[in-house]
Amino acid sequence: MQRVLILCTGNSARSQMAEGLLRHEAGHLFTVESAGTKPSLVRPEAIAAMKELGVDITSHRSKSVDEFAGQSFDHVITVCDNANESCPIYPGHTNRIHHSFDDPAAIQGSDEQRLEAFRLVRDQIRSFLREFAAQHS
Repeated sequence: MQRVLILCTGNSARSQMAEGLLRHEAGHLFTVESAGTKPSLVRPEAIAAMKELGVDITSHRSKSVDEFAGQSFDHVITVCDNANESCPIYPGHTNRIHHSFDDPAAIQGSDEQRLEAFRLVRDQIRSFLREFAAQHS
């Protein structure tokens, strides 16, 4: 199985949703991890948005890229510009892929407005990962 590491800054929303989606939809093809350059906590809105698709990420925790130092990955996907700029080098022939998604955690407003932002980004990530999986299966 191909190993995939998905990186963003906080490992709280975008990379967490991407990890859950790729594992759920293509876990038979990929071993998936996610991490952040400045890890924090998994956002409740990310958990709620994923639950709507039947994907449970309640057991996920925010991890640092340092936990994966020295490990090799077939693919490292950065989902924000900050992570792309500070992405560590991984040994071996790692395929680096960058696609920046808006940070739904930055949205201000009501609970429903924030959740809608997470849904939008979740669906964008899902489309991107479906294409990724089709190209690398």
